[in-house]
Amino acid sequence: MKLLAFAASSSTRSINKRLVTYAASLLPEADVEIIDLNDYEMPLFSEDREREDGYPEAAYAFLKKIAASDALIISFAEHNASYTVAYKNILDWCSRIDRNVFMDKPVVMLSASQSRRGGSRVLETAVNTASGFAGRVTAHMSFPRFRDNFDFDSNRLIDPDLDTRLKEAVLSLL
Repeated sequence: MKLLAFAASSSTRSINKRLVTYAASLLPEADVEIIDLNDYEMPLFSEDREREDGYPEAAYAFLKKIAASDALIISFAEHNASYTVAYKNILDWCSRIDRNVFMDKPVVMLSASQSRRGGSRVLETAVNTASGFAGRVTAHMSFPRFRDNFDFDSNRLIDPDLDTRLKEAVLSLL
């Protein structure tokens, strides 16, 4: 299985990147590729820019990564109860090229934050809109108070219940 994983964040210190990297490691038999949204920067989407300049090469490259995968794990950072601008911009550009951005691939959606809600609002939005972009969400899970539940030295979850639930979520991709 070819697994594509990324954090829907542009932060170089993203806890969601830590989470998605750990989650992907739970499928050791998979051929895992972890990408960084910073490698897919493009101008802010606008219909005027689309009409004048066409589609950015980075949007095609992002869609190519999805097409080459069998499944995805995405961990969403929450900014003001919504997607990060970096992720939303990529989604906007890619969906103009092909509305079926996730290409009917199975997807595990995660979110981590320091709050008690664990990014649950952005995760709810992502799960509820995935089918509109041809995503088949097999599992979803938010991680509250992430720094209290993740060991940054060993790169693993500390809470055994959260760890078991994450393993079950990731195994839903098989």
